[in-house]
Amino acid sequence: MPCGAGAGWVIEHLFDTLAGMAGRSQATAVSTAVQTATTVTELEHAGQLARPVTLAGQQVLAVPEPLRPLFPDGGLRRGSIVAVTRAPGATSLALAMVAPAARAGSWVAVAGLEGVGLAAAGEAGLPLERLAVVPRVPAGRWATVVAALLDAADVVITVPAGGSGGGGAADHRRLAARVRERGAVLVLLAAEVPVPADLRLVPGRGTWHGVGEGHGHLRARRMEVTASGRRAAARPRRVTVWLPAAGGGVAPVDEAPVVTIGPARGSAPVVGRAHAGRLVP
Repeated sequence: MPCGAGAGWVIEHLFDTLAGMAGRSQATAVSTAVQTATTVTELEHAGQLARPVTLAGQQVLAVPEPLRPLFPDGGLRRGSIVAVTRAPGATSLALAMVAPAARAGSWVAVAGLEGVGLAAAGEAGLPLERLAVVPRVPAGRWATVVAALLDAADVVITVPAGGSGGGGAADHRRLAARVRERGAVLVLLAAEVPVPADLRLVPGRGTWHGVGEGHGHLRARRMEVTASGRRAAARPRRVTVWLPAAGGGVAPVDEAPVVTIGPARGSAPVVGRAHAGRLVP
């Protein structure tokens, strides 16, 4: 069955993604497979060539220590779908959540998030050499693109396409089955997701620290994150963290206390982290 009008776009933009995610010995095979693909089946085969090898003991991908209480398995279980409610801080939460897995060698793909830059990913702790970005997904091809990325990456972060762009119910069922079959993790940034999520994370209202009245810089954001879901994740859990922390990434609130330094007369308090008797900006 032909890929249709969007096939050329998908093949062109997935070439660098899939070839880059393959090992050097696989690069030629992946390159040829992607460039000559004319059907969805052939495109899926290209993804299979790039699929990294996963050891049996790596069924749970690491997450930042402060976020671990939110996950019944202590991390991202392969074959699962995680929904992150779209709210201020949601993208930062998703990127920071998968950073330890990427640092341990897993591939992360981001699709359809045009506003996500490499600088933001790097500040979240993601090693850029383990990150593949497809900033725009063609209309009507969201399910196809995400399925191809699930063949090549350990974690895929994406925004579900609205309307017909996300595919029909049958496409969504096949996508959920692909996640389980490939042992990948699909992270969906949306209030409503097209496939049942095993875990949902809801970032609460964040409070930024570091700015006084007309002076200073934003240093850290205190955020409450709530988790709920199905089966083992049914019992709601909540943590309060710094995201981002003053030094980037995620930090527990009790490990990065915020203190108020006595201001000079007529000025606003300065907020920062106390460390070894001094203020860390």
